[in-house]
Amino acid sequence: MFDAECDFAAIAYGMGDDPDGLLLRFAEDLRGSGHRVAGVVQHRVRGPGHSNLGAVMLPGVQVVKLGYHSGNGTNGCHIDSKRLATIASAIDAAIEEGSDLVIINRFGKLEAAGRGLIRLIERAAEADIPVITAVPVYLFAAWVKYSSGMTVRLPCRRAAIDTWWQSVAGAANGGGGVSFCAVAK
Repeated sequence: MFDAECDFAAIAYGMGDDPDGLLLRFAEDLRGSGHRVAGVVQHRVRGPGHSNLGAVMLPGVQVVKLGYHSGNGTNGCHIDSKRLATIASAIDAAIEEGSDLVIINRFGKLEAAGRGLIRLIERAAEADIPVITAVPVYLFAAWVKYSSGMTVRLPCRRAAIDTWWQSVAGAANGGGGVSFCAVAK
């Protein structure tokens, strides 16, 4: 499924990093320049009675609640599997319609276990659409295993994402030149 084109990038993030804000600003800038961006970016929902887990759906900017509290007196937030399936279906349709980039907000515990939004990464690969995701440092080995090592590891900084995107977008448009992978090696 994966190849050596390095069209899969993972933002390795740790405590204190903000991959969500970074991905959202990146998506907004790409959309503003006419690129078709599909995917989802995690977004914290504030307010009484809300879980704090939501998502911004792309290509639009619809904010949806993604988590719920179990109601058993704990503070734990759980992913609503029906909402996640709805989000996945919308992203799948955007991939089918044609996208320049797919953003999957996280390669997290669900994806590492083969669930969550992992199928969308595979769909984007089948459609030859670049993918960017955020991966917590402690799960990076699982991401490398999943991607068969065919990934670019990016620091949680906008300049690194922009450099990767210019390489991928330039290659897709026949821009030639040196790929990000060649530079990173």
